[in-house]
Amino acid sequence: MKRTLYLECYSGISGDMTVGALLDLGADQKVLDEALDSIRPFVPGFDVAVSRVQKAGIDACDFNVILDREHENHDHDMEYLHGEGHHHEHGEGYDHEHEGHGHGEGHHHEHEYGEGHDHEHEGHEHGEGHHHEHGHHHAHTGLAEITDVLNKAKLTDGARALAVKVFGILAEAESKAHNKPINEVHFHEVGAVDSIVDIMSAAVCMDSLKEKYKITDVAISELYEGHGSVRCQHGILPVPVPATANIMEAYGLPVHFMEMQGEFVTPTGAAIAAAVRTTEHLPGRFKVVAGGVGAGKRNYEKASLLRAMIVEQSEAQRDVIYKLESNIDDCPGETFGYVMDRLFEAGARDVYYTPIYMKKNRPAYQLNVICRAEDIPGMEQIIFRETTTIGIRRVEMERTVLKREQCINNTSLGTIEVKVCGDRTYPEYESLMAVCKEQGIPYLEAYNQVFAELNRK
Repeated sequence: MKRTLYLECYSGISGDMTVGALLDLGADQKVLDEALDSIRPFVPGFDVAVSRVQKAGIDACDFNVILDREHENHDHDMEYLHGEGHHHEHGEGYDHEHEGHGHGEGHHHEHEYGEGHDHEHEGHEHGEGHHHEHGHHHAHTGLAEITDVLNKAKLTDGARALAVKVFGILAEAESKAHNKPINEVHFHEVGAVDSIVDIMSAAVCMDSLKEKYKITDVAISELYEGHGSVRCQHGILPVPVPATANIMEAYGLPVHFMEMQGEFVTPTGAAIAAAVRTTEHLPGRFKVVAGGVGAGKRNYEKASLLRAMIVEQSEAQRDVIYKLESNIDDCPGETFGYVMDRLFEAGARDVYYTPIYMKKNRPAYQLNVICRAEDIPGMEQIIFRETTTIGIRRVEMERTVLKREQCINNTSLGTIEVKVCGDRTYPEYESLMAVCKEQGIPYLEAYNQVFAELNRK
């Protein structure tokens, strides 16, 4: 049975929201804890806490990366991100007090992009009106160093490959944003402690769920993003920030911009979405096997919640067929018979022509071809090559069909091929025609006789 992981990003997506949603969905927390413990010798200054919180009255799983004073980034300080006086309602279960900082009125921080990035606040006391840009006194961490950490971590091959892929996407986006080679993108851009923890944790949880539920696809909804601006290390930037916008562009992620101000989609969240997405669509019919909700830390007018679901395609699958049609008014009649044969040979389910009148009352034919999706390119190539048409319309159609079976039956006229459709059995034309020719029987008489025998109750 086909199962799909669906991430519903109608309130945005970030690294911690993703991990929370996947843990709530049933990812193995013990496996995650072991993976995180394995990188502590290489990635200092963090701890994690998994808890239940309330966001807009909704119970959700909170994955919280707790940084020490040296690595604290104040990424969830709403007044800092969007200016003093920013109105926000703190969700129940959240504490946004930042230890070790006594910022006076008018103080300006320099902040890096979005959740999951290091923003370099290091416990300084600032007086009123003070403006200070914090310098880097951490060792610079680039993509090569991060890859080395991931190679040393206790990860499955699948989780490691996914984490490397996410960091690669993020590095490409930051490289374009800063106009410098990927190997020069470092520290606050891709290597912050919370970024490493969030991305590796998301990869571990994703791998755990794929194994647990035998997931075959990952579907991502539209990414709902806000507007306005956000303060970052390089100044005040528009939302979406450049790295996020670059990922949206490079990977064709569908986006919906909301009227609300705020950064709902972070670079880490966008990179995860780009890395894991395998399909744009959910099955036509499905049942929900499991669900989970992950909480974000930021508090906007719209609650930061990411919903994840495991959906299973229903047994009554959506049966889809395609119709190709083209109006043709300047093609010799002999051509149509030849084209029909070519189309059937190429796998068409049906081919037929409808007499029509076109502009200036010209008599013409509409060519109709019924075929499977995978046969469309071949069908169109034949139609364009063998007719005078300059355009083909394509229509997707759902259908309900009876189960069909080909077999051979004994009848009073001999052994013939038949087609069983539902509770009725029909003689096949070619087989019955051969009997009629051999025995000199009118076709209609033979058909009625055999049909009555085959369907006698």
